[in-house]
Amino acid sequence: MREVAFIKQNKEKWLNFEKTIYNNQFKNPDELSSLYIQLMNDLSYAQTYYPKSKTISYLNQLAAAAFQRIYRTKRTKTNRIVEFWKTEVPLIVYEYRRYIMYAFIIFGVFITIGAVSAAYDDLFVRFILGDGYVNETLENIQSGDPVAIYKNGSNWGSFIGITFNNLRVGMLCFILGVFGGIGTGYILLVNGTMLGAFQYFFYQQGVLWESVRGIWIHGAMEIFAIFIEGAAGFILGASILFPKTYSRMASFKIGLKTGIKILISTFPFTFAAGVLEGYVTRYSNIMPNWLSVGIILITLGIISYYYLIYPHIVHKKLKTHVATI
Repeated sequence: MREVAFIKQNKEKWLNFEKTIYNNQFKNPDELSSLYIQLMNDLSYAQTYYPKSKTISYLNQLAAAAFQRIYRTKRTKTNRIVEFWKTEVPLIVYEYRRYIMYAFIIFGVFITIGAVSAAYDDLFVRFILGDGYVNETLENIQSGDPVAIYKNGSNWGSFIGITFNNLRVGMLCFILGVFGGIGTGYILLVNGTMLGAFQYFFYQQGVLWESVRGIWIHGAMEIFAIFIEGAAGFILGASILFPKTYSRMASFKIGLKTGIKILISTFPFTFAAGVLEGYVTRYSNIMPNWLSVGIILITLGIISYYYLIYPHIVHKKLKTHVATI
């Protein structure tokens, strides 16, 4: 069968399926599961006969959306809050995983720009970080404690101030996505170039390792959370620019709701980063290397697992569940 005929034959069924999913018009989970199985059959057919077609991408998106609805309507005794982080968020992340990739690449490019700019312009670091910060850090380096600036203030006060600032940055990163994703891009630009210039500055001063083993104790979760929040902002922007078969307002509501869930999912990691920065980073210079590196690897491993690996596990488990219905 030619692809045009295949699409024409199934188009009405797919559109009805789309409306059923997003408007919650199905009567029970079994009805949704039946529709899902039909969709998977069409997807398998398309993958076999039209491997390079955009139809596959469209059907994949419908299938991912069905995953969420099946788990949402499945009778379970699991606490709603637990289920939110255990199932709902991972499925959303899986469905919109390409946006996380976009945010990661864009953020990485801005970090590189920051580092390269600092390498070729001696004034760039001062422009980005400010004279006060640079001068104080230079004094700390001379005194043998490059990250002493993180020891300013009390543990409790530092934790509160840092956490609220990180939450503010994350929410701005998401909310500014309403401008077609440009605002989100700007936040990633500011933070990415700052990070790149910041780390090159320590490299230039010959204390890169000392900075890494200290700053990344909290930075692993803090920085990772920023590009996840960036992905949420891009989802919001894309919902406005590319409404697909929905009205622009309906698409915006879906994007807003989805983005908020992803944003909220980063809060525990942002909170944990604040705790580490307020209570642990200040002692990095007296820690043995194995301890500081261990904390960095563990924190990076936890957040990486949750956003990069666990969604695939949940997706696979749900697919198996639906196949047995």
